Amino acid sequence: MELRTAVSPRDVKHYTTDRLREEFLIQNLFTPDEIKLVYSHIDRIITGAATPVKEELKLTAGEELRAAYFLERREMGVINIGGAGKITIDGKVYPVAYKEGMYIGMGAKDISFTSDDAEKPAKFYLNSAPAHTAYPTVLIKPEGTPEDGVVIVKDENKVELGCLEQSNHRTICKYILPGQVESCQLVMGMTKLEPGSVWNTMPCHTHDRRMEVYLYFDIPEDAFVMHYMGEPTETRHIVMRNEEAVISPSWSIHSGSGSQAYTFIWGMVGENQDFDDMDGVSNKDIK
Repeated sequence: MELRTAVSPRDVKHYTTDRLREEFLIQNLFTPDEIKLVYSHIDRIITGAATPVKEELKLTAGEELRAAYFLERREMGVINIGGAGKITIDGKVYPVAYKEGMYIGMGAKDISFTSDDAEKPAKFYLNSAPAHTAYPTVLIKPEGTPEDGVVIVKDENKVELGCLEQSNHRTICKYILPGQVESCQLVMGMTKLEPGSVWNTMPCHTHDRRMEVYLYFDIPEDAFVMHYMGEPTETRHIVMRNEEAVISPSWSIHSGSGSQAYTFIWGMVGENQDFDDMDGVSNKDIK
């Protein structure tokens, strides 16, 4: 597990391109038959991925957590952006298809990941945060019929925003949030930009009560996303490629524009779980 420390905005404005990428960009997450994890001191979030191909991958705490097992004091959200696979939790098997997800509550001990087809492996993207209460583990599906242990994303949590004229027509699908899937602090979901639209989260915002991590995907090899970060009056950018993640401190804007449409997963942890608790930034005030 890689460790990254918190940083001050007064320091970040002096960073070179390489230093900015070293501190905030997360690359090579989806490594075949490996679990890759990055532990950030910013709100103690762990961002990672499990990519089982031929092997069953077991999630362990490692020395960094000083815990008997990974979720002894944590909760976790998972979204699969690859082929069909399975997550086994304390002996119970959950089939998880493309763009389906899971919330795994504190106290789950034995967690492992497998793919149904090694030629089309699952790609399980993970966000984990400290927890104080054990909420139920559930499978999350964007569409379908609810059943025991399976939550279907509510219509009210599928929000269409923006327009093609402003290049920001997008659909937000909220997976983990109060009233649908309960958690201690983790809020997680996915935003898909429609063809012809390239801007996300613009006009931009910060939220001092929460930090956020983005995972960009569905980006062709010759395309990219310019991810914008920093204080609104001290903006910087990071060039993002397919299946790369970026850490956004609470004081930083987090927005992007791509060379074409793309999809991204957002995960937030911190003081509250209020999705609409944002400090908006006017376009005319950005520097």
